[in-house]
Amino acid sequence: MLFWILVAVLTAALAVILLYPLLRGAKAAENIRAGEAAVYRDQLRELDRDLNGGLITPEEADYARAEIGRRLIAVSADEPAETPKPARHHRVAEAFILLVLPVLGLCLYLTTGRPDLPSQPLEARLENPGNDVAVLITKAERHLAEKPDDGKGWDVLAPIYFRTMRVNDAQVAYRNAIRLLGPSPVRLDGLAETLMAVSDGVVTEEARQVLEQSLTLEPDNPRARFYIALSMEQAGRPNEARQAFEALAKQSPADAPWLPLVNEHIAMNGGTKSGADPAAPGANPAAPGADPAAPGGDPAAPGNPTQQDVAAAETMSAGDRQQMIRSMVESLDAKLNEDPNNFEGWMRLVRSYAVLNDKDRAAGALKRGLAAFPPPGEQGRQLLALARELGIATEGATQ
Repeated sequence: MLFWILVAVLTAALAVILLYPLLRGAKAAENIRAGEAAVYRDQLRELDRDLNGGLITPEEADYARAEIGRRLIAVSADEPAETPKPARHHRVAEAFILLVLPVLGLCLYLTTGRPDLPSQPLEARLENPGNDVAVLITKAERHLAEKPDDGKGWDVLAPIYFRTMRVNDAQVAYRNAIRLLGPSPVRLDGLAETLMAVSDGVVTEEARQVLEQSLTLEPDNPRARFYIALSMEQAGRPNEARQAFEALAKQSPADAPWLPLVNEHIAMNGGTKSGADPAAPGANPAAPGADPAAPGGDPAAPGNPTQQDVAAAETMSAGDRQQMIRSMVESLDAKLNEDPNNFEGWMRLVRSYAVLNDKDRAAGALKRGLAAFPPPGEQGRQLLALARELGIATEGATQ
């Protein structure tokens, strides 16, 4: 019953708001002639003051008085041709607002709404959240407020916080989960990624220590190994970074989703991409069409895995692989925002988003890369050639 009362009150309020300009406009139309006559009378009085003050001559005053008087007579005269007619469309509009609009709204609600659905306050929604992520998070937070020592609750909530970009809350949740349940590679890697997200993609000293702790629990952890190699690169130690990336590429299977980005970092630090034969005629590891994971290279080259490598990679879930590669790409994106004068970086970023089948971000990266390296130049033309090869739309990218 309360719902229908609110609906009636809102409908009445809306009708008043819509009718007010119509009623006010009709009243103003009735008084418009009186207003014009008052203006002309004021002009006559002001004319007399100017004449008495010597501002105008008697001849000028007579001429002006005659003109104002003519206009005043025209306004005051009761001429049928100038009699305002009733605004019939106002009546139609008033009837439409008062009758038709409420009926249409009611019919629309009865057709598409659920008047029989009972109200559902917050408590009821928390008991049955369905697929509402916000309600699920609220429910978990209320549970943890009552039971802050529930390590499993913190363990479940931490990655959800991270995916919804609540990185500070994610950091607290990961720390609580590690404190209550103990360290594990998944929890430590999640905490490290959260610390890097807080620092805009920089592998801080604290994040590096967390990653090293993860490696003590799982020495072949590719995510931790990648970020440690990235920390060397960010610290300006390209030789150490290249060696770390090459070791990771050697451990990774040929179809590992993170291998293309690892190869890009190897090339950026002065090495040769995994799977490429540097002695082959015309080989160019930085060419736009180069496929660093293509078969047919030297069997001894880094990136061609052993049976043990393949078996180890199979233990990682597809979701973990996808999250790892996206974190790598986002770190590269953040670095290019800070330093856009990195042509190889833009080539890697566009290709990486294309590999992830994220064409919108690939097109955005292409546009930003072309802003730093315009198409008239050789580097800009290489970016456009790469985009065409990857099937990325180039219309509007040069604007």
